Amino acid sequence: MEYSKEFKAALSQLSTIEKDRLIFRLLRKDEILSKKLYFELIDEETVDQKRDAMEDLIKEKVEYASKYISNQKYFIVLIRKISAQITEHVKVTSDKFGDISLNLLLINEILESNEKLSRQRFNDVYKLYLYIINKVVKALTLTKKLDEDYWMEIDEYLSVSHERVTGNIYLEKLFINNGIDFNWFNTDRIPDHFDLIIKDIKNQGFLK
Repeated sequence: MEYSKEFKAALSQLSTIEKDRLIFRLLRKDEILSKKLYFELIDEETVDQKRDAMEDLIKEKVEYASKYISNQKYFIVLIRKISAQITEHVKVTSDKFGDISLNLLLINEILESNEKLSRQRFNDVYKLYLYIINKVVKALTLTKKLDEDYWMEIDEYLSVSHERVTGNIYLEKLFINNGIDFNWFNTDRIPDHFDLIIKDIKNQGFLK
């Protein structure tokens, strides 16, 4: 939303008490904004510390969720809740590296259960596998926009992802069938204009 100069000028004329009331009213309606301001203004934890805590949480919660792999509907619900917590972390801390690393960690932890997943009917795990593919694609897209100083660390996550995806024959085939090249699991090999390549793949009806 665009704010006119007149509107900004009017806001600046509000008294301190009026501004405080307005801020607290807005914060009550926006939990993420409230947490973001708390983090930026008074939280003693750093972005790195919060990311470390999220890594522990992801491992713990995926381990718990893996007990319900045979119930795919419930399993995906649990995984989406973890994903939502990652999204909140990124919004609160503006952690661009964590947006990639934490989502790849989520995928890698899920695929730690490849043996259990391989015992499920393909139709039952199809939605989960497509979810995984789209998560990886998003991570690769964001990596191209990330400072190259982080690429070596991202490659460590991608290396594990590649090993575990190719260790699941049905998931591996689904990656290939959706036009995803495994060479892209290396930051130096992610093509320029990767987002346009993915857009074209989606326009062909894949990744859906």
